[in-house]
Amino acid sequence: MLRHDSSTMAGSVRPKTHYTGRAKVPAQRSAMPSRRSRRRLTAIVIGSAVALLLVLGAGGTYLYYRSIDSGIQRTDAFGTTGKTDAQQAQQEAVRPPVEVFGAKNFLLLGSDSRDPDDPDRRAGAGTGRTDAIILLHVDAEHGKAYLISLPRDLYVHIPPSPTDPRLGNKDAKINAAFVWGGVQLAVRTVEAYTSVRIDHVVLVDFAGFQQVTDALGGVDLNNDCPFTSIAEPYRHFPQGVNHLDGAAALDYVRQRKQFPDSDFTRMRHQREFLKALLDKAISTDTLRNPLKLNAFLKSVAKAITVDKDFSLADTAWALRNIGSGDLTMLVSPNRGGATVNKESVVIPDPARAAALYDAVVKDTVAGWIANNPQAAATATTGTCPGRQ
Repeated sequence: MLRHDSSTMAGSVRPKTHYTGRAKVPAQRSAMPSRRSRRRLTAIVIGSAVALLLVLGAGGTYLYYRSIDSGIQRTDAFGTTGKTDAQQAQQEAVRPPVEVFGAKNFLLLGSDSRDPDDPDRRAGAGTGRTDAIILLHVDAEHGKAYLISLPRDLYVHIPPSPTDPRLGNKDAKINAAFVWGGVQLAVRTVEAYTSVRIDHVVLVDFAGFQQVTDALGGVDLNNDCPFTSIAEPYRHFPQGVNHLDGAAALDYVRQRKQFPDSDFTRMRHQREFLKALLDKAISTDTLRNPLKLNAFLKSVAKAITVDKDFSLADTAWALRNIGSGDLTMLVSPNRGGATVNKESVVIPDPARAAALYDAVVKDTVAGWIANNPQAAATATTGTCPGRQ
């Protein structure tokens, strides 16, 4: 399987650039243990923690996760609240069925309510735009995961809005679904377009992830294309490994206007950021430090909104064997940009998209990538300014 080389933190030999506000301080990278060694140590740490909790009391783990879960904001992502059994059965009948038990599909909806470049920024789910729409597929063995970005301008059919019958039921940019019908319509749109059943929804506030990043002590991002932020304080992100604090990381994932492929580079940076967070979250430094781990989990809880059945404990268990090296990044197959009704949109590639999402449904994405190696490579590279 192809790996995402440009965001693999341990694979770079470039000097690291530390960002805390505006300052840049070059530093040598310390030697990183092998992935096998890190997993073995991770297992030891987790095993020790579980043993300690058993000594303290079997309810310790449950109570801890319950306390974290209680701090997470929830939303009726699938529109089941207030529905009769008959109405729920009717709604269930039009959703894609489960074909491979054990595999999980998460819909990640990313927004930045404080992005100064977003003219429609407004607080609250369903009142603004989703800058990131990512389908996260975890295989049935829970050993591999795939992040599939759906460009926010992807031109698809939007089903009727569950909240306002005057909206939807037309072709439009996919991020219009969230504006017209919140999380529920976003789920319906993605399920209708991909035929993939969504198990859980996570609405990510990238602005809130500033605190998540700081709770981890910053993240390492391998930048293959040097650029300067277009907003104050005009940070410069050099080529190579950049160590970013929360403010700098948020600045990094906001940028798009400097790049020839605009949103495609921003999508790639967002995926790399999520991978870097995962890499740091499962690092021995975080696992060995209960205070840091607790701060991380609580900051995540404050930065996300999830469906009503989402369980932090179940999700952590499902992802326990997955490190950033086990994530493969993809972009929903498309034919590039075009103009439709005087709007700039991204045109889907129906045949290739259908093949990819059929592989997601059947849990055979690894095979699809083997037959389409360029798809993974394209998702991890971009065009630098001045190198068109």
